Amino acid sequence: MKQFILFLLMLLVAKVAIGQPRSQTIEKTIHEVETSLMPPLQLAHKPFVQFSLTDRMKHYHVPAVSIAFINNGVFEWARAYGYLSNDSLQPANTHTLFQAASISKPITAMAALRLVELGKLDLDTDINAYLKTWQLPQSRFTDQKPVTLRALLSHTAGLTVHGFRGYATGDSIPSVTQILNGEKPANSPPVVSDTVPGSGWRYSGGGYVILQQLLNDVTGKRFPDLMQQLVLKPIGMDCSTYQQPLPKALWSNASIGHLGNGQKLPGNWHNYPEMAPAGLWTTATDLARYLVDVQQSFQGKTNHVLSRSMVNKMLTKQPGEHGLGPEIHGSDSTLAFSHGGSNAGYKCYFYSYAKTGQGVVVMTNADSGMGLIFELMRSIAHVYQWPDFKPIIKKIIQVSQQKLASMAGEYKLENRTDRSLQITVQENSLFVQQLWNGFSYTLHPEGSFAFFVKEYGDRFTFEPASDTTIAGVVHENTKWVKVKTP
Repeated sequence: MKQFILFLLMLLVAKVAIGQPRSQTIEKTIHEVETSLMPPLQLAHKPFVQFSLTDRMKHYHVPAVSIAFINNGVFEWARAYGYLSNDSLQPANTHTLFQAASISKPITAMAALRLVELGKLDLDTDINAYLKTWQLPQSRFTDQKPVTLRALLSHTAGLTVHGFRGYATGDSIPSVTQILNGEKPANSPPVVSDTVPGSGWRYSGGGYVILQQLLNDVTGKRFPDLMQQLVLKPIGMDCSTYQQPLPKALWSNASIGHLGNGQKLPGNWHNYPEMAPAGLWTTATDLARYLVDVQQSFQGKTNHVLSRSMVNKMLTKQPGEHGLGPEIHGSDSTLAFSHGGSNAGYKCYFYSYAKTGQGVVVMTNADSGMGLIFELMRSIAHVYQWPDFKPIIKKIIQVSQQKLASMAGEYKLENRTDRSLQITVQENSLFVQQLWNGFSYTLHPEGSFAFFVKEYGDRFTFEPASDTTIAGVVHENTKWVKVKTP
């Protein structure tokens, strides 16, 4: 009964707005966003499938969502939905804190670029020239080319360690040096150079831990204090902090992390001494202030943290997908910057156009939140007519039963024997069962040998061996070899 009551309470979504009373037009637009969530794929010649935010929060087991939207370079609206946890009666509000996870990185990058403008750092100098407490070990890769600040910020430094698990309440917290060396009680491997810097792109949270140490060494300040001084306070991110663990004074309005099944994360949340890449606690509204500041600086209207020329450098794509901090998309009028975040129990995302002054931040407190976030992104793109995040449109064609039957059978992953697919005919489609984990889905035909999964948009292409037999099937870039017919 208690769970049922809590479920009903979750459906009574808490909506708390900031700012001045809104016009009916804005309220109507917000309602459209709340009721136009979409899957990644829609079928041609059929009405678009749309969901309500309330229903999808239930579907994804997400207790709380916070959204902040900017338009024409200013706040347009902000809303919070749901509750701090799945067993709480305290509604989330626009001041509720969430872990920003990897969104910590572009905010950290802003501080580093500020120090470049102040003449304390250089983008293309060997980072070991700045590091005092710890040094990046030399290797045959760094002998060819040194690791630089530019490379750290853009994930082109050739460094290891993608991300971090964090530390549960009660766990011993390692120092930054222990994290970098992979020494206990650190739960991650050492951060080392294993590729020539600048030779390619590879996401490295480890590189941002090096940046954390570098900023400490150059300024002589605690990292949370430094971030407060250089970025958070000048932008007006008054609810945000890099302090880890989160001070008890801020617990009362902090969202609690949840697993993908909706259960609370043991200890409510993990702690992240890897503050630069993962340690920011913030609100959607505060992150929207960051978006506005970048937009305004890019257009030469403000320079609270960075000059116009430095923001231009920040938003210039380096090798790979990133600029000097955020991911970069499009060009000219569609130039956009973004970043996602994924800590234990939290998922978040922002996307912002540099020139049009539009952008959105979405924060959730569940491991399954990213699916909900991108359904929301498609809703926002639909309502505001954005050029990005449009659903894929597919048309189902008719395929003969004889051809479908030729595709049925068992398929094994190429070069592996422990992964098999069982494919059977199901009317004008194919039913796929993953034999190693029981996961199943339906393939719909869009061509003679081309099929797709309606729920996800995944593409499967069958490879004929002759007019009547099939040799294998390719799913995205993965090939499966047919080993048995029905």
